[in-house]
Amino acid sequence: MSSVNYSKESAALLDKEDKLAGFRERFYIPPQTIYMDGNSLGLLSRDSEESIMRVVNEWKKLAITGWLSAKRPWFWFAEEMGVMASQIVGAQPGEVIMTGTTTVNIHALVSSFYRPEGERKKIVADEQNFPSDIYALKGQIKLRGLDPEKELILAKANDNGYLDERKIVELMTPETAIVFLPSVVYHTGQLLDIGFLTEEAHKRGILIGFDCSHSAGTIPHNFDQWGVDFALWCSYKYLNGGPGATAFLYVNKKHFYREPFMTGWFGCLKEKQFEMLNEFIPAPDAGRWQISSPAILSSAPLEGALNITLEAGIENIREKSLKLTSFLSGLIQQRIIPKFEEFRIVTPPEDERRGGHIAIEHPEAVRINEALKARGIVPDLRPPSIIRLAPAALYNTFTEVWKVAENLQEIMEAGEYKLFSGERNPVS
Repeated sequence: MSSVNYSKESAALLDKEDKLAGFRERFYIPPQTIYMDGNSLGLLSRDSEESIMRVVNEWKKLAITGWLSAKRPWFWFAEEMGVMASQIVGAQPGEVIMTGTTTVNIHALVSSFYRPEGERKKIVADEQNFPSDIYALKGQIKLRGLDPEKELILAKANDNGYLDERKIVELMTPETAIVFLPSVVYHTGQLLDIGFLTEEAHKRGILIGFDCSHSAGTIPHNFDQWGVDFALWCSYKYLNGGPGATAFLYVNKKHFYREPFMTGWFGCLKEKQFEMLNEFIPAPDAGRWQISSPAILSSAPLEGALNITLEAGIENIREKSLKLTSFLSGLIQQRIIPKFEEFRIVTPPEDERRGGHIAIEHPEAVRINEALKARGIVPDLRPPSIIRLAPAALYNTFTEVWKVAENLQEIMEAGEYKLFSGERNPVS
């Protein structure tokens, strides 16, 4: 890393050469703020604001007729957003649907794909997965009258804090029914090899799904090419859909025959939905895993947000994201770690193993996090000792990344973090 120039002038040059720089002005950047928390909540774009206001005005003027008469009729809104999203995850139209929330979609999909039979009863996941995912998996096991302590197998991190894909494969035994993993580990930022894991699961006759909440919108996916069985993701992080925005799910077309078990009327065949039949006639594609009416107001921002992502191009977003995180990692290694040895970068350095953020570890992470916020830098804390910094390709700059490192160095040199209590806020 020492051969790379990490000066402020180098950051300015990288900004000048940035082909995505023009997208920044389409986002609302909080005043006097360097926002590094796009992996928790992306920023509002003017494109999303426009789509929100259009839908609000449609509700105002069209009322119930908006279901069929809106510019994008609400009745097919979920399907149309699914078609747009399919282009950034390497899927075909019909394999992606906008619906529900992340955890609801875990329940909806796992209830169909987890069919314990004979000795195949176990779910393989990992100990670093987001807690909500683990709660859902345990719940699905309990619903079948089984014991999560026996049937949920969690892959453990190695001594470096990373998940080893080869060790995960070793857990894929004849007793495994499904595997469910994150695409990117939420606190370390490690990107798993989805293609490899999918291939190895299928060699053993095991179905595999992924939670892509920490990769959708910042990393290209090739679900169909990899043969992934199912996936799901939220839309409020790198996709910039807004707080609590509607989520997405993917089902490979080879599984369209499967029966949803968490059924609801919006999963019905569209032509039959308003016949009010007591018999559930499922949609012919991923739409059958919808449950309730789409939350149109929570979905409206996604039209604008997806338009921006598609316009920028997911490959271009990934290219810049890697440059931003590499620049940030290099700055920390050059300016912070040599002077303050308790710091450690816990994100893999290799491009192919790194998601969209850099995670740094320090025993005083809580107070350092507060000190950064007091200086107008918005990071993200993962207790007890990890600070996540997520420079988003669509609205962050290399100069901002340089300023983050400069501020962090000043905070540590002055002991400024000691001025804070260390009490963690309810939302960190």
